[in-house]
Amino acid sequence: MKVAVYDLQGTKKGDVELPAVFASEVREDLVLKCVEAERFGQPYGTDPRAGRRHVASGIISHKRHDWKGQYGRGMSRVPRKILWRRGTQFNWVGAESSGTRGGRRPHAPKAITVRDKKINDKEYQKAFASALAATTHKRYIEARYERMNEMPIALPLVISLPTHVKAKQMMNFFEKVKLSGLAVKEKQVRAGKGKSRARKYKSNAGALVVIGAKEKLSVTGIDVRNVKELSISDFYPLGRITVFSEHALEELKQ
Repeated sequence: MKVAVYDLQGTKKGDVELPAVFASEVREDLVLKCVEAERFGQPYGTDPRAGRRHVASGIISHKRHDWKGQYGRGMSRVPRKILWRRGTQFNWVGAESSGTRGGRRPHAPKAITVRDKKINDKEYQKAFASALAATTHKRYIEARYERMNEMPIALPLVISLPTHVKAKQMMNFFEKVKLSGLAVKEKQVRAGKGKSRARKYKSNAGALVVIGAKEKLSVTGIDVRNVKELSISDFYPLGRITVFSEHALEELKQ
C-alpha cells in the first residue's frame, strides 16, 4: 500500500510504501483485551482514611451529670463533631458513621493487591498490528471523529521532517491538509457534578505524531511519540489520526 509523502508546507513530494504491518487484520477483541491490561491492571479501592478524618467524639454518653453527656435530650448515640460550644451547650453534627454526611462508606472496595493481567506476546503483537492497521481504515477514522463529514485527505499521513521543527510549522502543516480542527486537543469544562469530582475538564484526543528515535519534536496540543515509546493505548479507540515521519516508517519496517 502506497501513501503520499508531504513536506511541512503541505506539498506532496512523492509516494512511499507502507510496511506490511499496516495491511494486518484488525482484531478489535485483542486490542480491547490489551488496553484493559494496560489501563486497569492495578489495585483499585478507597483511601483507608476516607470518611474518618473528622475530630468526632465516640458514642455520646447518656449518663447523669456526665461532661458532654446528653441525658434526657433524646439524642442518638451517633459520633458527633462540635461546631461551637457555649458553656455546657454544644452544637454538633453527626460524623464518621456511615449514615452521616461525609461519613465513611459501610462496605467500600478494599485496595487489595490485584494480579496484573497477562497478555501473550503473540496476542500483543497482533493487537499492536491491528492498532496500526486501523489508522488506514476510513470506517474506523470516521467512526471516531464525529465532526469529520468526509476525509479531506488519505490517512495515515507521512511527513518529511527536517532536523529542527518549530511547533508553528506543524500547526501550519495541519492547516494545509485541512485537519487543524481535529488534530489539536480541545479542552472544555465538563457539565454536571464531575466538575467537583476531580474530572473538571474533558478533551478530545487530537492527532498523534510518530517520530523516529533520533528526531525531536514538541507541539502543544498534539501528542508526539517515539516509535519505541508507542503503546496500544495511544491508538485506542481505533482510528486515530496519525502522522508518521519517514524515519519512523523505516524503524517500523524493522
